[in-house]
Amino acid sequence: MIDFNDQDFQRLEFSKEQLEKYLNSAQHDLAIAAGSDVEDVIFRFSCDALLKIGIYLIAKAGYKVRSRLGHHHKILEKTAQILRDENISILGNKMRQDRNVGLYAGGISVTRKECLEYLAFVKETFEKATRPRR
Repeated sequence: MIDFNDQDFQRLEFSKEQLEKYLNSAQHDLAIAAGSDVEDVIFRFSCDALLKIGIYLIAKAGYKVRSRLGHHHKILEKTAQILRDENISILGNKMRQDRNVGLYAGGISVTRKECLEYLAFVKETFEKATRPRR
């Protein structure tokens, strides 16, 4: 059982329609990333899609992440736990750090090769998130 502490998460029931909206939003961002040749677009929309996948999974578990310092890290951590894949936490946080360098240090520092690797990773994570679990 996954622990959702009260400090970072709020218990909340979501309708099927709301869960679908979260999932569709992640899929939309993933499609934008996959359809672009621009590194910044691929990277940014891959990052957003990964976080939205996590938001969807957390909502599906009956929780909402509280918007506070470090909440993106918490989303990635719970996504990794829910999907039982520590690589999501590791690579997701690497993506988050790269995004922060680009955002706060004045430019993106991700190569085309890295962007495409991140995109493939997020696509794989999306597939895991939408696969029926046992």
